[in-house]
Amino acid sequence: MKQWHVDGVPGGDVLDELAAILIAGGVALLPTDTIYGLHALAANQQAVDRIAAIKERPGDKAFVVIAASIEQLEAMKVTVPDTLRTIWPAPLTAILPAGTSTIAARVPDLAWLRDLLDRTGPLVSTSANRSGEAPITSPEMLDSTMKNRLDALLDEGRHDGKPSTIVDFTGSKPRMVREGDPDFSQFLRKSLWKDL
Repeated sequence: MKQWHVDGVPGGDVLDELAAILIAGGVALLPTDTIYGLHALAANQQAVDRIAAIKERPGDKAFVVIAASIEQLEAMKVTVPDTLRTIWPAPLTAILPAGTSTIAARVPDLAWLRDLLDRTGPLVSTSANRSGEAPITSPEMLDSTMKNRLDALLDEGRHDGKPSTIVDFTGSKPRMVREGDPDFSQFLRKSLWKDL
């Protein structure tokens, strides 16, 4: 497994190596704008299945997809409402129509992560804990058997972010599914969706 320990923003050489590992079907532990998560190429079903196996999670339960931009999501046939164009990037996961199904997607509020996504295309992203356990706030917390199944790990130290706020945009009006950071969720309620 390839590991990096960084203070601050990872350099372009690190992002290039990470991108190569992910494009080749690897699974990586990365910090995000919310919490540490497991990541793999969204277009590679075998890599996505590996994450499900690592997390001991049912394979039919979908993961969040993170993208560098709304344009990347639209290239996946995701319908993005205009409202989100004024919000993203942000710690907001939106449930959106995607063809005949739905997708949970986010444009993360972390510039280097969007740079990585520019290199790789959209990634699946899920908290780095087994189903039902608390989220991981530093790589040291990761179970050793899970860590041994990874291909890459980017250690940015302790990361006490909140899980993203989830809003469902598939109905006639948006619906709050999960509150993440309280201040951000309150901002959504007061500024954008007074009827939530």
